Order: sequence, then C-alpha cells, then structure tokens
Amino acid sequence: MKKLILSFALSMLSLTAFAQSQYEKIMTEKITKIETCKTTEDFNALSNDLQRIADKEKGKWQPSYYAAFSQIQKGRILMRENKMSELEAVADQAQKFVDLAEEADKNNSEIYLLQKMIYSLKMMVNPMERYMTFGAKAEETLKKAEQLNPQNPRVTLIKAEDVYFTPEQFGGSKKKGLELFKESLEKFNSFKPKTALDPNWGKSEAEYFIGLEAKK
Repeated sequence: MKKLILSFALSMLSLTAFAQSQYEKIMTEKITKIETCKTTEDFNALSNDLQRIADKEKGKWQPSYYAAFSQIQKGRILMRENKMSELEAVADQAQKFVDLAEEADKNNSEIYLLQKMIYSLKMMVNPMERYMTFGAKAEETLKKAEQLNPQNPRVTLIKAEDVYFTPEQFGGSKKKGLELFKESLEKFNSFKPKTALDPNWGKSEAEYFIGLEAKK
C-alpha cells in the first residue's frame, strides 16, 4: 500500500511539473511575440490569446499582465495614428486585465506601472479636459510603482517618455528626458527579472532614444 501511495504521489508530481513546463513554454512564446507585433490587430490577437491562458491559469499574474500590456501597446499605436477616440475602449479593456493581475499579485511595481499607462491613455482621449483627473492619477500611480521598486528600469523609462514628450511650457524637457533614458538604461544593464516570465521589456526603447540624440 505504501508503495502504491508513493507511486501515485510521484505520478502527480510528474504531471504537475509537466503542466508547469507547458505553461512556461506557451507563455514564453506569447511574450516573445510582443516584440514582433506591428499592428493593432496583432496586439489584439495576442491579448486574446493571453486572456485564454489567464482563464486557465487562475492565480498567476503574468498572463493578465501581458494581456493588459498588449492592449496598452495597441493604444500607443492608435495614439501615433491620431485615433484618440478609440483609446477609451482600449484602456477599459486593459483595465480589466490589470485588475485581474492585481488580484493575483498585489503591490507589484510592474502592475502599478501598467495602471499608470492606462490612465495616460484615458487622459489622451481629451488632454485639456482630463489632465486634472487622469493626469493626476497617472502621476500618483507612477510614484507608487517607483516606491514599490526604485530599481525598476521601466518606471524610469516611462518617466523619461513623459518628460521627453511634454512641451517645455508644461514642464517637459528633451534634455531632462534624455538624462532619464540614460538612467533607465543603467538600471536595465543591472536588472534581472525574478523569473523568466516576469517583465523584461523596454531596454531597446531607451537605447533608441539615446541613439537618436547621439546622431544630432
């Protein structure tokens, strides 16, 4: 009987390890796709795939995190295309995923940073009318993300974006933004994700803006 129980226990451990390895394999494939997505349709399809993974993997924050991130990237494309009226729906969809991620892992700097980015999308629907509400919420959430992990390079990266692209009459500065991009790159060079599935995006963007200024 003891041998039978031991055999059953070992079988269960083996199945659990297999399921975990399959999950990590699929997630790694989806995370890699983020770098190759080019269109809003690409990011929407990826977000849907990640949502299905999140539905199966209850209690894990990464699938919902990347589903939200994919929606935010979709929103950033819409901003570049000047389709501001479409940002509200995208931000709302991203918010659903962020809420799920936060349920699975509270007080996570990476999740708070996505929340900040969602507020920024909502603000950009109508900056003049929404700055005092969503602009303030975005700033407050960014500070929280930094408090939770001062060494998070993505926090510094997003701060750099905000400063770099904000007009000088509203407190922005290309020079200060560039300094923050350089600071974020220094953090990227020493940053190590806790696991292979944790966020590790952003370094190439910091390098891009630093290189852009170097060419001038």
